[in-house]
Amino acid sequence: MKYVVVGGAGFIGSNIVDKLIEQNHEVVIIDNLSTGKMENVNPKASIEYIDISDTKECLSMTEFMKGADSVFLLAAKARVQPSIENPVEYEQNNTIGTLNVLKSASDAGVRRVVYSASSSAYGNTDKLPSVESDPVNPMSPYGAQKYYGEVMCKMFSEVYGLETVSLRYFNIYGERQNVGGAYAMVIGIFVDQLLNGKPMTIRGNGEQRRDFTYVGDVVNANILASQSENVGKGEVINIGNGDNRSINELADMIGGDIVNIAPVIEPRETLANNSKAEELLGWKPTQNIEEWIPKYKKDMGLDV
Repeated sequence: MKYVVVGGAGFIGSNIVDKLIEQNHEVVIIDNLSTGKMENVNPKASIEYIDISDTKECLSMTEFMKGADSVFLLAAKARVQPSIENPVEYEQNNTIGTLNVLKSASDAGVRRVVYSASSSAYGNTDKLPSVESDPVNPMSPYGAQKYYGEVMCKMFSEVYGLETVSLRYFNIYGERQNVGGAYAMVIGIFVDQLLNGKPMTIRGNGEQRRDFTYVGDVVNANILASQSENVGKGEVINIGNGDNRSINELADMIGGDIVNIAPVIEPRETLANNSKAEELLGWKPTQNIEEWIPKYKKDMGLDV
């Protein structure tokens, strides 16, 4: 079967590509390598270099999607803080880009789009764990843009008949995560700092808590979401580990010196209720971060 992975050279997307190739599917990657890397690209997949934020470039995307059963839409400019600093740039990629992909998929006759949404849509909330019916309260352009993508997916299902499902990810970690630059996640940042002989920088007091979710579990959720007969009408589904750790606890797991720096605008805590994922997709997380960190440290050349 043919699948298209938009953002297939990136962290999560490349892991999805590998799983699909392992299952003997034909895979087309669409990526402009703005944040993705050629070293992540599975040689058994084909790649088309398209900037999804450029509507003219996207005219060719429909052709590459023809014959595909499903499209996995992962391409986005990620991270909360950079979106606050560059809201217009993020808007073009995360909003116009999402619309262009949905339109191309619809025009190509694709059956389903699996959209990578974000728990950033919840913002700050005193009601935890978060369930999909909770009010949204994004605290950043990124959170608002990812929520807009969910709305667009549901609209495309209702108006154009394109099956869609949106997966709200919680703080993903795992193989191929960025360790440097504006798009690096906290685990990668910590390890990169230690490898360079620097202390780990913790924003604020470090008591903010995150639901760290393993990329392999996210891959499985995507595959299930593309196949399940229980979804396809714009459903929104949490994909998290269902427990959380403070940034201080994470730093303790990794080990090393720390320094506290000025806080930024961010939620105090994230925590997923996964009941809907279990009910509709038959999905459960399998990996805890405590089990993964020692292996990652060894792979990155840090003493265990």
